Amino acid sequence: MKTAFVTGVAGFVGSAVAARLLADGYKVVGVDSLNDYYDPALKKQRVALLKKHAKAKHFTFRKLDLVDRAALVRVLKSVKPGVVIHLAAQASVRYGLVNPVSYLERNLIGHFNVLEAMRLCGIGRLLYASSSSVYGANEKVPFAESDDVSRPVSLYAATKRADELITEAWCHQFGLKATGLRFFTVYGPWGRPDMSPMIFARAIVEGKKIPLFNKGDLWRDFTFVDDIVEAVVRLMGAPEQGHSIYNLGNQNPVRMDEFVRAMEKALGRKAKVDLLPWPSTEVYKTYADTRALKKAVGWAPGTSLEDGLRVFAEWFVPWHAKNK
Repeated sequence: MKTAFVTGVAGFVGSAVAARLLADGYKVVGVDSLNDYYDPALKKQRVALLKKHAKAKHFTFRKLDLVDRAALVRVLKSVKPGVVIHLAAQASVRYGLVNPVSYLERNLIGHFNVLEAMRLCGIGRLLYASSSSVYGANEKVPFAESDDVSRPVSLYAATKRADELITEAWCHQFGLKATGLRFFTVYGPWGRPDMSPMIFARAIVEGKKIPLFNKGDLWRDFTFVDDIVEAVVRLMGAPEQGHSIYNLGNQNPVRMDEFVRAMEKALGRKAKVDLLPWPSTEVYKTYADTRALKKAVGWAPGTSLEDGLRVFAEWFVPWHAKNK
Protein backbone atom coordinates (compact mmCIF):
# COMPACT_ATOMS: atom_id res chain seq x y z
CA MET A 1 0.00 0.00 0.00
CA LYS A 2 1.38 3.41 -1.01
CA THR A 3 1.78 6.02 1.74
CA ALA A 4 1.17 9.75 1.38
CA PHE A 5 2.23 12.33 3.95
CA VAL A 6 -0.13 15.35 4.00
CA THR A 7 0.67 18.56 5.87
CA GLY A 8 -2.21 20.85 6.81
CA VAL A 9 -4.48 17.81 6.87
CA ALA A 10 -6.99 19.58 9.14
CA GLY A 11 -7.30 22.39 6.63
CA PHE A 12 -9.88 22.87 3.90
CA VAL A 13 -7.93 21.48 0.94
CA GLY A 14 -5.75 19.17 3.04
CA SER A 15 -8.68 17.27 4.51
CA ALA A 16 -10.34 16.96 1.10
CA VAL A 17 -7.14 15.62 -0.48
CA ALA A 18 -6.66 13.14 2.39
CA ALA A 19 -10.22 11.84 2.02
CA ARG A 20 -9.71 11.27 -1.71
CA LEU A 21 -6.38 9.50 -1.19
CA LEU A 22 -7.95 7.18 1.39
CA ALA A 23 -10.73 6.37 -1.07
CA ASP A 24 -8.10 5.67 -3.73
CA GLY A 25 -6.36 3.12 -1.53
CA TYR A 26 -3.53 5.12 -0.02
CA LYS A 27 -2.33 5.01 3.54
CA VAL A 28 -2.42 8.63 4.70
CA VAL A 29 -0.40 10.16 7.52
CA GLY A 30 -1.56 13.70 8.14
CA VAL A 31 -0.09 16.43 10.33
CA ASP A 32 -1.45 19.78 11.42
CA SER A 33 -0.65 22.25 14.19
CA LEU A 34 -4.36 23.00 14.79
CA ASN A 35 -3.44 26.64 15.40
CA ASP A 36 -6.03 29.29 16.20
CA TYR A 37 -5.78 31.46 13.06
CA TYR A 38 -9.43 30.50 12.77
CA ASP A 39 -11.55 28.37 15.11
CA PRO A 40 -9.68 25.09 15.71
CA ALA A 41 -13.07 23.43 16.25
CA LEU A 42 -13.64 23.43 12.49
CA LYS A 43 -10.23 21.85 11.93
CA LYS A 44 -11.00 19.18 14.50
CA GLN A 45 -14.33 18.48 12.79
CA ARG A 46 -12.50 17.86 9.51
CA VAL A 47 -10.08 15.46 11.22
CA ALA A 48 -12.98 13.70 12.93
CA LEU A 49 -14.59 13.22 9.52
CA LEU A 50 -11.40 11.58 8.24
CA LYS A 51 -11.38 9.30 11.27
CA LYS A 52 -14.90 8.20 10.29
CA HIS A 53 -13.93 7.58 6.68
CA ALA A 54 -14.77 4.19 5.19
CA LYS A 55 -11.03 3.51 5.11
CA ALA A 56 -10.18 5.28 8.36
CA LYS A 57 -7.96 2.40 9.49
CA HIS A 58 -5.45 3.66 6.92
CA PHE A 59 -5.47 7.23 8.30
CA THR A 60 -3.16 8.50 11.04
CA PHE A 61 -3.24 12.01 12.45
CA ARG A 62 -0.40 13.64 14.34
CA LYS A 63 -0.40 17.12 15.80
CA LEU A 64 2.77 18.77 14.57
CA ASP A 65 4.04 22.28 13.97
CA LEU A 66 6.29 22.38 10.89
CA VAL A 67 8.45 25.01 12.57
CA ASP A 68 9.76 22.11 14.69
CA ARG A 69 12.14 20.61 12.13
CA ALA A 70 13.48 17.87 14.41
CA ALA A 71 9.99 16.58 15.14
CA LEU A 72 9.13 16.65 11.44
CA VAL A 73 12.24 14.63 10.58
CA ARG A 74 11.38 12.04 13.23
CA VAL A 75 7.88 11.59 11.84
CA LEU A 76 9.00 11.34 8.21
CA LYS A 77 11.69 8.79 9.11
CA SER A 78 9.10 6.63 10.85
CA VAL A 79 6.48 6.99 8.09
CA LYS A 80 8.73 6.72 5.00
CA PRO A 81 6.08 8.03 2.58
CA GLY A 82 6.39 7.79 -1.18
CA VAL A 83 5.13 11.34 -1.60
CA VAL A 84 4.73 14.48 0.51
CA ILE A 85 1.75 16.74 -0.19
CA HIS A 86 2.57 19.99 1.57
CA LEU A 87 -0.58 22.09 2.02
CA ALA A 88 0.05 23.67 5.43
CA ALA A 89 0.54 27.44 5.36
CA GLN A 90 -0.46 30.74 6.87
CA ALA A 91 -3.20 31.80 4.50
CA SER A 92 -5.01 35.09 3.72
CA VAL A 93 -3.59 38.23 2.14
CA ARG A 94 -5.06 40.65 4.70
CA TYR A 95 -3.89 38.84 7.83
CA GLY A 96 -0.33 39.84 6.91
CA LEU A 97 -1.16 43.39 7.99
CA VAL A 98 -1.94 42.10 11.49
CA ASN A 99 0.47 39.23 12.10
CA PRO A 100 3.34 39.28 9.56
CA VAL A 101 5.60 37.06 11.68
CA SER A 102 3.23 34.14 11.20
CA TYR A 103 3.91 34.18 7.45
CA LEU A 104 7.65 34.02 7.98
CA GLU A 105 7.34 31.13 10.41
CA ARG A 106 4.68 29.06 8.64
CA ASN A 107 5.32 29.81 4.98
CA LEU A 108 9.09 30.27 4.85
CA ILE A 109 10.56 28.31 7.76
CA GLY A 110 7.82 25.67 7.58
CA HIS A 111 8.32 25.17 3.85
CA PHE A 112 12.10 25.03 4.20
CA ASN A 113 11.77 22.48 6.98
CA VAL A 114 9.65 20.24 4.76
CA LEU A 115 12.30 20.39 2.03
CA GLU A 116 15.16 19.73 4.44
CA ALA A 117 13.32 16.90 6.20
CA MET A 118 12.64 15.26 2.83
CA ARG A 119 16.32 15.53 1.93
CA LEU A 120 17.44 14.02 5.23
CA CYS A 121 14.90 11.20 4.93
CA GLY A 122 15.55 10.43 1.27
CA ILE A 123 12.04 11.29 0.06
CA GLY A 124 12.10 12.48 -3.53
CA ARG A 125 8.53 13.49 -4.53
CA LEU A 126 6.75 16.66 -3.38
CA LEU A 127 3.54 18.46 -4.31
CA TYR A 128 3.04 21.77 -2.54
CA ALA A 129 0.52 24.59 -2.35
CA SER A 130 1.38 27.91 -3.92
CA SER A 131 -1.18 30.57 -4.83
CA SER A 132 -2.59 32.70 -7.62
CA SER A 133 -1.59 35.63 -5.40
CA VAL A 134 1.96 35.35 -6.77
CA TYR A 135 0.74 37.06 -9.97
CA GLY A 136 0.36 40.25 -7.95
CA ALA A 137 -0.52 43.37 -9.89
CA ASN A 138 -0.26 41.73 -13.32
CA GLU A 139 -2.80 43.22 -15.70
CA LYS A 140 -2.40 40.65 -18.47
CA VAL A 141 -5.00 37.89 -18.16
CA PRO A 142 -5.43 35.00 -18.07
CA PHE A 143 -2.45 34.38 -15.80
CA ALA A 144 0.01 31.88 -17.27
CA GLU A 145 2.77 30.10 -15.41
CA SER A 146 5.35 31.86 -17.62
CA ASP A 147 4.15 35.35 -16.59
CA ASP A 148 6.27 37.70 -14.50
CA VAL A 149 5.71 37.14 -10.78
CA SER A 150 8.20 39.64 -9.37
CA ARG A 151 5.68 42.17 -8.03
CA PRO A 152 3.69 40.71 -5.12
CA VAL A 153 1.17 43.04 -3.48
CA SER A 154 0.96 41.19 -0.15
CA LEU A 155 3.33 39.48 2.26
CA TYR A 156 1.39 36.24 1.73
CA ALA A 157 2.08 36.38 -2.01
CA ALA A 158 5.75 37.19 -1.41
CA THR A 159 6.20 34.17 0.84
CA LYS A 160 4.46 31.87 -1.64
CA ARG A 161 6.72 33.06 -4.46
CA ALA A 162 9.72 32.64 -2.18
CA ASP A 163 8.64 29.03 -1.56
CA GLU A 164 8.62 28.43 -5.30
CA LEU A 165 12.13 29.84 -5.67
CA ILE A 166 13.50 27.85 -2.73
CA THR A 167 11.97 24.70 -4.17
CA GLU A 168 13.51 25.42 -7.58
CA ALA A 169 16.94 25.62 -5.96
CA TRP A 170 16.29 22.45 -3.95
CA CYS A 171 15.33 20.51 -7.05
CA HIS A 172 18.49 21.68 -8.82
CA GLN A 173 20.81 20.93 -5.91
CA PHE A 174 19.34 17.73 -4.51
CA GLY A 175 17.38 16.11 -7.34
CA LEU A 176 13.95 16.58 -5.74
CA LYS A 177 10.95 16.18 -8.04
CA ALA A 178 8.45 18.85 -7.06
CA THR A 179 5.15 20.21 -8.33
CA GLY A 180 3.91 23.64 -7.27
CA LEU A 181 0.15 24.17 -7.21
CA ARG A 182 -1.04 27.73 -7.76
CA PHE A 183 -4.54 27.59 -6.29
CA PHE A 184 -7.19 30.03 -7.52
CA THR A 185 -9.92 30.90 -4.93
CA VAL A 186 -11.07 27.51 -3.71
CA TYR A 187 -14.61 27.03 -2.37
CA GLY A 188 -16.86 24.17 -1.34
CA PRO A 189 -18.01 22.16 1.70
CA TRP A 190 -15.82 22.49 4.80
CA GLY A 191 -14.35 25.73 3.45
CA ARG A 192 -12.24 28.23 5.36
CA PRO A 193 -14.33 30.71 7.39
CA ASP A 194 -12.06 33.63 6.44
CA MET A 195 -12.76 33.26 2.71
CA SER A 196 -15.55 35.06 0.85
CA PRO A 197 -17.82 32.03 0.18
CA MET A 198 -18.10 31.23 3.90
CA ILE A 199 -18.21 34.89 4.94
CA PHE A 200 -20.95 35.67 2.42
CA ALA A 201 -23.00 32.55 3.19
CA ARG A 202 -22.90 33.19 6.93
CA ALA A 203 -23.90 36.84 6.47
CA ILE A 204 -26.81 35.95 4.18
CA VAL A 205 -28.15 33.25 6.50
CA GLU A 206 -27.79 35.51 9.56
CA GLY A 207 -29.25 38.58 7.87
CA LYS A 208 -26.04 40.59 8.18
CA LYS A 209 -24.29 42.76 5.62
CA ILE A 210 -21.76 41.30 3.19
CA PRO A 211 -18.53 43.31 2.87
CA LEU A 212 -18.25 43.99 -0.86
CA PHE A 213 -15.10 45.75 -2.02
CA ASN A 214 -14.94 48.24 -4.91
CA LYS A 215 -18.74 48.04 -5.40
CA GLY A 216 -18.37 44.40 -6.36
CA ASP A 217 -16.04 45.21 -9.25
CA LEU A 218 -13.40 42.64 -8.37
CA TRP A 219 -13.08 39.34 -10.21
CA ARG A 220 -12.13 35.92 -8.88
CA ASP A 221 -11.59 32.58 -10.60
CA PHE A 222 -13.63 30.48 -8.15
CA THR A 223 -12.57 26.83 -8.25
CA PHE A 224 -14.60 24.02 -6.68
CA VAL A 225 -12.66 22.00 -4.12
CA ASP A 226 -13.35 18.65 -5.80
CA ASP A 227 -11.66 19.98 -8.94
CA ILE A 228 -8.63 21.01 -6.90
CA VAL A 229 -8.45 17.52 -5.40
CA GLU A 230 -8.78 15.91 -8.82
CA ALA A 231 -5.93 18.04 -10.12
CA VAL A 232 -3.70 17.11 -7.18
CA VAL A 233 -4.37 13.39 -7.65
CA ARG A 234 -3.77 13.52 -11.39
CA LEU A 235 -0.53 15.45 -10.94
CA MET A 236 0.64 12.88 -8.39
CA GLY A 237 0.54 10.31 -11.19
CA ALA A 238 2.04 12.51 -13.89
CA PRO A 239 5.68 11.96 -14.84
CA GLU A 240 7.69 14.83 -13.39
CA GLN A 241 11.32 15.82 -13.72
CA GLY A 242 12.72 18.62 -11.64
CA HIS A 243 10.34 21.41 -10.68
CA SER A 244 7.01 22.12 -12.38
CA ILE A 245 4.35 24.70 -11.51
CA TYR A 246 0.69 24.59 -12.56
CA ASN A 247 -2.30 26.88 -12.28
CA LEU A 248 -5.26 25.16 -10.61
CA GLY A 249 -8.20 27.37 -11.52
CA ASN A 250 -11.58 27.23 -13.21
CA GLN A 251 -10.67 29.42 -16.24
CA ASN A 252 -13.83 31.46 -15.66
CA PRO A 253 -13.49 34.60 -13.50
CA VAL A 254 -16.66 35.88 -11.86
CA ARG A 255 -17.34 39.47 -10.76
CA MET A 256 -17.93 39.59 -7.02
CA ASP A 257 -21.39 41.18 -7.21
CA GLU A 258 -22.38 38.35 -9.58
CA PHE A 259 -20.95 35.88 -7.11
CA VAL A 260 -23.23 37.35 -4.43
CA ARG A 261 -26.25 36.84 -6.67
CA ALA A 262 -25.21 33.25 -7.33
CA MET A 263 -24.85 32.68 -3.58
CA GLU A 264 -28.31 34.19 -3.01
CA LYS A 265 -29.77 31.72 -5.49
CA ALA A 266 -27.98 28.76 -3.90
CA LEU A 267 -29.16 29.68 -0.41
CA GLY A 268 -32.61 30.90 -1.44
CA ARG A 269 -32.20 34.17 0.48
CA LYS A 270 -31.42 37.80 -0.32
CA ALA A 271 -28.17 39.44 0.70
CA LYS A 272 -27.54 42.77 2.40
CA VAL A 273 -24.44 44.50 1.06
CA ASP A 274 -21.92 46.85 2.68
CA LEU A 275 -19.95 48.62 -0.09
CA LEU A 276 -16.32 49.10 0.95
CA PRO A 277 -13.21 50.59 -0.72
CA TRP A 278 -10.66 48.44 -2.50
CA PRO A 279 -8.01 47.17 -0.01
CA SER A 280 -4.35 47.61 -0.94
CA THR A 281 -3.74 43.88 -0.51
CA GLU A 282 -6.31 42.83 -3.13
CA VAL A 283 -5.72 42.30 -6.84
CA TYR A 284 -8.38 43.32 -9.34
CA LYS A 285 -8.79 40.06 -11.22
CA THR A 286 -7.59 36.48 -10.97
CA TYR A 287 -7.97 34.31 -14.05
CA ALA A 288 -6.19 31.00 -14.59
CA ASP A 289 -4.68 29.86 -17.85
CA THR A 290 -4.81 26.07 -17.37
CA ARG A 291 -3.40 24.93 -20.70
CA ALA A 292 -0.22 23.62 -19.04
CA LEU A 293 -2.24 21.54 -16.58
CA LYS A 294 -4.42 20.14 -19.36
CA LYS A 295 -1.35 19.24 -21.39
CA ALA A 296 0.19 17.47 -18.39
CA VAL A 297 -2.83 15.44 -17.25
CA GLY A 298 -5.40 15.73 -20.05
CA TRP A 299 -7.90 17.55 -17.85
CA ALA A 300 -8.60 20.90 -16.20
CA PRO A 301 -11.14 22.15 -13.60
CA GLY A 302 -14.55 23.01 -15.01
CA THR A 303 -17.27 22.73 -12.35
CA SER A 304 -19.73 25.58 -12.90
CA LEU A 305 -20.25 28.12 -10.14
CA GLU A 306 -23.95 27.23 -10.01
CA ASP A 307 -23.24 23.53 -9.49
CA GLY A 308 -20.46 24.14 -7.00
CA LEU A 309 -22.46 26.59 -4.90
CA ARG A 310 -25.43 24.23 -4.86
CA VAL A 311 -23.26 21.52 -3.29
CA PHE A 312 -21.72 24.08 -0.94
CA ALA A 313 -25.15 25.34 0.19
CA GLU A 314 -26.40 21.80 0.81
CA TRP A 315 -23.52 21.35 3.23
CA PHE A 316 -23.45 24.87 4.70
CA VAL A 317 -27.06 25.28 5.82
CA PRO A 318 -27.18 22.27 8.19
CA TRP A 319 -23.57 22.79 9.28
CA HIS A 320 -24.24 26.42 10.17
CA ALA A 321 -27.41 25.47 12.10
CA LYS A 322 -25.29 23.19 14.31
CA ASN A 323 -22.36 25.59 14.68
CA LYS A 324 -23.88 29.01 15.28
